[in-house]
Amino acid sequence: MDIKEFIRGCHEFEKHEKRDAMYKMATFILSHFWGKHSEMADGLGVLLLTWNQAFYRYGTLDFDKLEKCIADNFSQIESFRKRDISSFSDADKSDIKALFLEFLEALQITVGKVSGRKSPVSVAKALHLLAPNFFPLWDDKIARAYKCYYSHNPDEKYVRFCELTKALANEIRENISQPHKTIVKLIDEYNYSKYTKGWI
Repeated sequence: MDIKEFIRGCHEFEKHEKRDAMYKMATFILSHFWGKHSEMADGLGVLLLTWNQAFYRYGTLDFDKLEKCIADNFSQIESFRKRDISSFSDADKSDIKALFLEFLEALQITVGKVSGRKSPVSVAKALHLLAPNFFPLWDDKIARAYKCYYSHNPDEKYVRFCELTKALANEIRENISQPHKTIVKLIDEYNYSKYTKGWI
């Protein structure tokens, strides 16, 4: 990894992206209402309906289903929330796959002509907000760049993406100082600048 390029990617993200206000607000809502599953679902929805508008413009998600998913998996979510991506191991793979598939169902579009359509991008965003030090973010272009495209077996591809993110985090951690952002968030900013937008 070229550390200078990584830092430049993060700077370009901050320069171009105004949407990060939504990320900060959703993060605050989740922290403030942690343990209150209904309000947590609202916090996730605030971000997802804005951050993944390209998907949800065709229909909305079922907030009750999302709330139930959070409640049913809350102990596991809390466990991941306390961890850093550097602690990822093979022992986590089955739990991450199961959690990914649960949220894939909970975050699908539930009304309109495309009812039932699912978004692996929304799942990654939701998991990241719930455990921002552990779960990485991706989109179509980022997943392709890491050879983790999710058209088939998205849960397995996401686990592989977690592995690659851990390796990258371990490589850059000692050279990056951003106390107000997680290393996983910084990696997403770099990926977004480089692969999604082509700013660097």
